[in-house]
Amino acid sequence: MTARVLIVDDEARMAEVIAAALRRAGHECETCASGEAALAALEERGADVLVTDWKMPQMDGIELLRRLHARRPGLPVILVTAHGTVPSAVAAMREGAFDYVAKPFDNDELRATVARALELRRLERENRWLRQEVASRYAPEAVVAESPGSRELLALVRRVAPSRATVLIQGESGTGKELVARLLHYWSNRVGRPFVAVNPKAFAEGVLESELFGHEKGAFTGAVAARAGCFERANGGTLFLDEIAEIAPDIQVKLLRVLQEGEVLRVGGGEARAVDVRVVAATNRVLRDEIAAGRFREDLYFRLNVIPIELLPLRSRREDIVPLARHFLAHHAADAGRRLAFSPEAEAVLAAHDWAGNVRELENAVERAVVLARSDTIVPEDLLLEERVGAGPAADGTLQDALDRTVAVRIRTALDAAGGQRAEAARALGIDRTTLYRMMKRLGL
Repeated sequence: MTARVLIVDDEARMAEVIAAALRRAGHECETCASGEAALAALEERGADVLVTDWKMPQMDGIELLRRLHARRPGLPVILVTAHGTVPSAVAAMREGAFDYVAKPFDNDELRATVARALELRRLERENRWLRQEVASRYAPEAVVAESPGSRELLALVRRVAPSRATVLIQGESGTGKELVARLLHYWSNRVGRPFVAVNPKAFAEGVLESELFGHEKGAFTGAVAARAGCFERANGGTLFLDEIAEIAPDIQVKLLRVLQEGEVLRVGGGEARAVDVRVVAATNRVLRDEIAAGRFREDLYFRLNVIPIELLPLRSRREDIVPLARHFLAHHAADAGRRLAFSPEAEAVLAAHDWAGNVRELENAVERAVVLARSDTIVPEDLLLEERVGAGPAADGTLQDALDRTVAVRIRTALDAAGGQRAEAARALGIDRTTLYRMMKRLGL
């Protein structure tokens, strides 16, 4: 994207000299003969950086700088002066100038100064966006948790997040283990530092050691340069090790050493490097069974399992299903530029489904329905949910017949569990009583 530079100088020839030098660097330039003209141009057309002469009649560079920062405090301003003394530079910096260039200036120096100012502005914009993204995605009120189990989980994560203790998250695939890991990071005092996620299963055994611990130049064929591993890249922040049970025993020994000593030794290196990393590990296996089978070290398990967090499958927290589905619908419908809502029947089908793939399967179903919906209302047919094998009568008839059978089984189960109390059954199903009554009548229950 072409950067826009506003150049202010009462000498037209000097303004054009500066503009010509910066245009050769690929920037779009506009020149102004006074501070007032610059303020007007900024309001009408904006700018990414401003280069202004120090000494001008009516409004000098310092006064322009003050007025600019009152309106747009994030705009970098570079002062051009014929009096490039240390006192003048200090005065400019105190007023908030990004930098100054002394006349006669070198074109390369000018272009380099503008490039640094643009990079600073880019980073500030990126940081602002990231802060907004973090606030929207990881604020407590942005996390869907309606069931008692989910609320207890979030309360635990809030208590654990500020500590340095290692956390082991266990749960079925698709239950949101990485989300919990990110919450632990973003709700801690490490939030301004890196969050590095790595899945050992994604790397070949010979590559994983280098990925985790780094390597020195020449450590193996192809190591043409030294490279920091995940522990070093996450220094000061959080390292999320997903699928921890997939790590081979020899790597487990080295991982244990890093956790115990707080030091990492690169492949081919001779000197350990201190690292300050909060480790969060996750697995969908039962590590006790892996230990009994000789596939996982017990001492590493105890080192990781300082604070255990167990994630319930979605079928065990049904109160979350419909709120989560609505949350995903808002996101995917916005991406698709559509305004959509679930029909009561669709929400009942969602609440009745077993969700073997947990939250991931639910989001996929909602995203699919956003694409397939033929109107502004998503109906059961749009979800294309697979009926569980053995869940009821043979899967004959239409798709709606299959969905109706699934819903009927789930409603009967909820009513039995609630002792026939329809209000209690409706709460367990995540729907209101009116919807339950209407569906019972339609299904002949």
